[in-house]
Amino acid sequence: MELHEIRYFLALGETRSFTRAAEACHVTQPALTRAIRKLEDELGGPLVSRERGNIHLTDLGRLLEPSLREMIVQASQAKRTAESFLRLKGAPIRLGVMCSVGPVRFTGFLNTFRVAHPGVELTLIEGVSSALKDLLRSGDLDVAIISDPDGFEPPHRARALYREPFVIACGPTHSFAGREAVAAGDLEGQTYLQRIHCEYRDRLAQMLAERGVSIRRAHRSEREDWIQSMVAADMGVCFLPAFSATVPGLALVPFVDPAVTREVCVVTIGGRRPSPPIAALLAALDRYGWTNEGA
Repeated sequence: MELHEIRYFLALGETRSFTRAAEACHVTQPALTRAIRKLEDELGGPLVSRERGNIHLTDLGRLLEPSLREMIVQASQAKRTAESFLRLKGAPIRLGVMCSVGPVRFTGFLNTFRVAHPGVELTLIEGVSSALKDLLRSGDLDVAIISDPDGFEPPHRARALYREPFVIACGPTHSFAGREAVAAGDLEGQTYLQRIHCEYRDRLAQMLAERGVSIRRAHRSEREDWIQSMVAADMGVCFLPAFSATVPGLALVPFVDPAVTREVCVVTIGGRRPSPPIAALLAALDRYGWTNEGA
């Protein structure tokens, strides 16, 4: 069933004349007649009564006319939606953001992207690395911002945006506050507040164990803001990406011996052709001056 056949049928129902319907549709009368007969064959019965001087819809034609008219309306709406999408108007993008990636570095980018592409509707979806990778594979995410010390395997494709050092976060009156750096050995006996979703959590534990450093583990939470608030209240210290601090009152001290740095990447699915809005987002991420932005 072709859309032009439906349009010809609707025009014939309105004009009740093959000649006038052909003129309205800008086709020849034989072409319109053939299209109507083809539509009748496809639908299994006559749609038009062809009495001399009395062209009108049959019972089947009147029954199907509302549904066929709705098909034309829906097709027109789909075309308008597609045109708007391709022009980046009302175009949705689902951007996954790893829960340990803070907003400090991304608010500037998001504002720049919004100004350049005001018609793109960006939805941020938070999750851990493994969950975001699964959502990318299933097509429930378009792009993701992830840091993963284990790297990325096909079909995932990753491009680094920036490198981010880890620091020791403490309260303003803690003995670490104001120091130039904190080494792994300095954590001996410290009360430690654990960020459950920290992707370097196991590596930190191994690092301390190899150096014979013992810490007092206190509270644990999946919520970054809860851990940071407890740290700011001098309830302990935590291991934190430098650009992820969002709670006022935190003292951030560089972590050395060994220094730990993570790579924050934009991740897509290899071989999956991006739509125009997604291509615009990826290009904007590549162009943005991540390395020139202060922490």
